[in-house]
Amino acid sequence: MKPLRAALLSLAAAAMLALAGPAVAQNDPENTIYLETRTGRVTIRLRPDLAPKHVAQIKTLARQKFYDGAPFHRVIPGFMAQTGDSKNRNGTGGSDLPNLQSEFSQEPYRRGTLGMARSQSPHSANSQFFICFDNDGCAGLRGQYTVFGEVVAGMDNIDKVKKGSAADNGTVVNPDSIVSMRVAADVK
Repeated sequence: MKPLRAALLSLAAAAMLALAGPAVAQNDPENTIYLETRTGRVTIRLRPDLAPKHVAQIKTLARQKFYDGAPFHRVIPGFMAQTGDSKNRNGTGGSDLPNLQSEFSQEPYRRGTLGMARSQSPHSANSQFFICFDNDGCAGLRGQYTVFGEVVAGMDNIDKVKKGSAADNGTVVNPDSIVSMRVAADVK
């Protein structure tokens, strides 16, 4: 009876994965980012199935070590932590790469979802991104900002990033920074 039960459980798990939506490789080092903070590692699964151009740009910038030292310049409790401005370090800069056409989807924003920051123009995302703190805080962003990844480990390290206040639009005085950000395939 036990082997039959194990087989049925395995079959049920496979069926649930098949129904879960687009497949995202669990162990794909080329589409995994290691973001190091002062308190530890954050592992990010990139979503080229949702935003291939945004994922390509993030990986290019990570390989250029663009994100090393980028501050978490805007952090609003219960909402999100924004980073990725290594040029001006205050949320007004991008990279030398061109801005991206939006790749909006109906993927829901949940705790740990990564989205691309942009100006009023939907086609202005470049290097800045945000990480959602909880399921409710970012729910209104669905279909308006490009989802390109999700935290799969280390979200507690994002929770520890120094916060600003909602009254000051989340601007952080003496912010924490990204120590390093690398594509897992490049990490020895």
